[in-house]
Amino acid sequence: MSRIDELVAELAPRGVEFKTLGDVGEFIRGNGLQKSDLTDQGAPAIHYGQIHTHYSIWTDTTKSFTDPALAAKLRRAKPGDLIIATTSEDDVAVAKATAWIGVKEVAVSGDAYIYRHSLDPRYVAYFFQSDQFQGQKARHVSGTKVRRISGSSLAKVRIPVPPLEVQREIVRILDQFTSLEAELEAELEAELEVRRTQYTHYRNLLVSKQRFASKEWVPLSTVATIRTGSKPENIVSLGEIPYINAGTEPSGFTTASNAAGGVVTIPSRGQGGAGHVGYQDADFWCGPLCYQIASNSSALFNRFLYFFLKNIQDEIVGLRKVGSIPAVNKSDLGEVLVPVVHVDEQLRIVGILDQLDALVNDLSIGLPAELAARRQQYEYYRDKLLTFEDAAA
Repeated sequence: MSRIDELVAELAPRGVEFKTLGDVGEFIRGNGLQKSDLTDQGAPAIHYGQIHTHYSIWTDTTKSFTDPALAAKLRRAKPGDLIIATTSEDDVAVAKATAWIGVKEVAVSGDAYIYRHSLDPRYVAYFFQSDQFQGQKARHVSGTKVRRISGSSLAKVRIPVPPLEVQREIVRILDQFTSLEAELEAELEAELEVRRTQYTHYRNLLVSKQRFASKEWVPLSTVATIRTGSKPENIVSLGEIPYINAGTEPSGFTTASNAAGGVVTIPSRGQGGAGHVGYQDADFWCGPLCYQIASNSSALFNRFLYFFLKNIQDEIVGLRKVGSIPAVNKSDLGEVLVPVVHVDEQLRIVGILDQLDALVNDLSIGLPAELAARRQQYEYYRDKLLTFEDAAA
């Protein structure tokens, strides 16, 4: 930090000026590039969905390409531009950005903005990850089924604009930190993957359909209540009560709950989450695109139901009706058959799987705790490096 402090003292002794993103750049909407247009060779191309799934802070190569004749008709990012995904089912992921530092122009799809600016591109990309940005962005995210943000709204976000030399020093430090973090995370993830494989093996062994083949089977709707939630009045990027809706991760947080913990959740709609089985330990807010499923029989424990449904998740995902937005109908979900298992056997199975689950997923112990601590440390230093005294204050 001392090197940055020295540079700021020398180059910006009165503090760092804050400007809006609109003051230092312009937002240009991508257009016309569809998934079906992507190829393995040709002109570089980035589809907005790939920003969520493939790209990180910056990239100098593209995963996909497109026909050069088509690319010539499309809007293209120049080296140094940011490419920003403007839609998501998850509020936190709205406006996820990657800096394009390749040598050629790259075609960009709709539902993405090209941000052409006068700053260091990686500095801006790191800023888009920061708490400063997330806090300002949250006020402008809109939409119900799909969350989105406009270029005019992004243009209002204020960014610290230190001298270019300071920006580059911040990027140098964060790039080093990111590289070391990636190496450690890869080692920890490899170990966690071994444990996940073991956990899945034992879950398959304990709650497989074959194991209960001789049991009585009943439709889910006869032993459990399936209902959807509603949209909360306030959604924030940070908080204690998760907002569970269409994605596989919380779609934000709220200050109140509308559902008790200890129930199964399955998103009803969405490209990435529909049909994926989750379990909410604590009180939460259930959204309009999510089913909460709770036993209405003393002979069925919710936690056992979760393990069984998770084990047949592929079957539930297979219920999705394919359209513009994939959806799992409540009636189809209610017809899923579940076994009638004695409560003592349910408790024994839950006890074993809970112990294994904790080793893999409990963020308070073991490898998950170490991985979470490293990520938290990185986020702390990233936000600290991007925090300046406002020259106008």
